[in-house]
Amino acid sequence: MTDNELPGPDDEARVPRRVIGTPAQGTAVLGTRPVETEVETPGVTLPDPADARKAERTVTLLFFVAFLAGIAFIASYVVFQVGSLDKTAVSNAALGGTLTVALLALASGVVVWVRRMMPKYNLVQERHEMRSDDDTRGYVDETFRAGAAESGFVKHKMMRRTLLLAAAPLGLAPLVLLKDLGPLPGTSLRHTVWKKGMKLVVEGTGQPILAADFDSPGGILSVVPEGYEHDLNALAKATLILIKFRPEDLKSGTIKNWTYDGIVAYSKICTHVGCPAALYEQTTHHILCPCHQSTFDATDGAKVIFGPAARPLPQLPIGVDGQGYLIAQADFDVPVGPSFWERGDAEADAREARGNQS
Repeated sequence: MTDNELPGPDDEARVPRRVIGTPAQGTAVLGTRPVETEVETPGVTLPDPADARKAERTVTLLFFVAFLAGIAFIASYVVFQVGSLDKTAVSNAALGGTLTVALLALASGVVVWVRRMMPKYNLVQERHEMRSDDDTRGYVDETFRAGAAESGFVKHKMMRRTLLLAAAPLGLAPLVLLKDLGPLPGTSLRHTVWKKGMKLVVEGTGQPILAADFDSPGGILSVVPEGYEHDLNALAKATLILIKFRPEDLKSGTIKNWTYDGIVAYSKICTHVGCPAALYEQTTHHILCPCHQSTFDATDGAKVIFGPAARPLPQLPIGVDGQGYLIAQADFDVPVGPSFWERGDAEADAREARGNQS
């Protein structure tokens, strides 16, 4: 077409249509260089340059705060170790607080960036086929590139660097937390800390139990091994429920040689998924796990009579010492807890131990 010719209908058909909501051709776009003028475009509201500069400083500060909080999260994981209820509470507070600040500062920075530094568009979406034609796909690519330029990610170097700085510790955080996934338990779940001569003490008070004082049929106590009252790892496997029966109430499933004067000790760890099975119905002699309603007959070796549990609650052999205090005669003869806890060849060991103890 020469300078003297006017565009005709065929020429207009060859001109690609502009996607609605994108800047017109030849319009200066904020964030690209050089930007000499900002041409108003219908449907597009450009940010105020002065306000954008203030927002940039705010975003930079928020990203830097996120970086410091991310470093503090990793440091808290290393410094605040667990091992007791108080230490665990402090560790959880430190980890939760620093991670909250890091994520909140990072999210706030992104929100301020988008709301105060990027143009606002009034977009209208048209219906079209699932796959766009090549011309439309080309315009989408151009629009994406223009949006990347408008975001200022390339232009505002300090803000970009502080964003990357803030995200770096959060990217490393999962690697630090992977430490909590191992090592595998191996054979540590086969046995508990119970051993011959160890006293049974009341959970919470640490008071040893005189067999003569625990003389009311239907009575129940939550019991832990003496010396391990605050060892959470030990208590996760070794906690007991102690129940007093009349001797005539005990059935064949209960190993009577492992009882003392009608007092029976069972593991408190449910054999379904490990919840504390500590609800007791005195009239029916049933032990109930509140998580999934597994029910055990306490008079018959704590065998399962209802629910998803696959095996009875293990029984601990007990006796009394020279002063009349209840003591353990040995460890459990089978592993405690749910069957998915690693057990290996423990069943064969248990059968042999049961034969020796009986």
